[in-house]
Amino acid sequence: MARSLWTGTISFGLVTIPVGLQSAVARREELSFHLLHKKDQSRIEYRRVCVAEGVEVPWKDVVKGYEFAKGRFVTLTDSDFAKARVEATHTFAIQAFVPARDIGYLYFDHPYYLAPSGKGAGKAYALLRDALEKSERVGVGTIVLRQREHVAALEPAGQALTLTTMRFAHEIRRPDSVEVPRGAGYAKKELALADQLIESLAAPWDPSDYKDTYTDALKAMIEQKARGKPIEAPEAPKRAARVVDLARALEESLRTRRGARTPRRGRKGGRRAA
Repeated sequence: MARSLWTGTISFGLVTIPVGLQSAVARREELSFHLLHKKDQSRIEYRRVCVAEGVEVPWKDVVKGYEFAKGRFVTLTDSDFAKARVEATHTFAIQAFVPARDIGYLYFDHPYYLAPSGKGAGKAYALLRDALEKSERVGVGTIVLRQREHVAALEPAGQALTLTTMRFAHEIRRPDSVEVPRGAGYAKKELALADQLIESLAAPWDPSDYKDTYTDALKAMIEQKARGKPIEAPEAPKRAARVVDLARALEESLRTRRGARTPRRGRKGGRRAA
């Protein structure tokens, strides 16, 4: 069983549910690398060097500074940071139940599982989970993790409740900050062809359909190299000729889809599949 990263309670109204927070993301497949000296494969060591004096600075003489103007800093001590910390209440208080479809994907950050903790917590946990599922809403509130306050969303995922930390509004760039076409610029025929192509590729969400082929290939290459075997790069797939005309490109894309299996259809659901 995974260790809880945070223990506390969910509260809505006068109801409180003791829970433990566990990461919903597994990092087992990530590969980590070290920087080595090419000549003898010794590890590279980083040093803290003062750019003005050119000397190495011990940790006891290192402070944190914020550059408020060009070349001008304000330094902060550990006690300064402690004064700015928000109180760790160990409570996720739901402030609003928001329609799941109303929250854009850009706001969601890191997912966690919540497990009921302690005697009698299971009943209230199941009640909240099933009520959220029925209402198609998510519970939004704030939680303090690692001395930082996060806005977060609570929603069901199968039999479990998930809590996903979110980005604050000021962290999201506005869409109008990106240069995009303001008008349509395409023909009705091209839109109809695009609709057909989307329909031909329609399928329910199944995360097992998508593989991390780069990591798999990299791991296989590392294993081969560790055994002293020669490394052979896989043959690159042949690229289809680029079609400049948009309508023609859509038509040819549809032709390649003909004869393929009938696409699987998933139910219409909320913001995202768990």
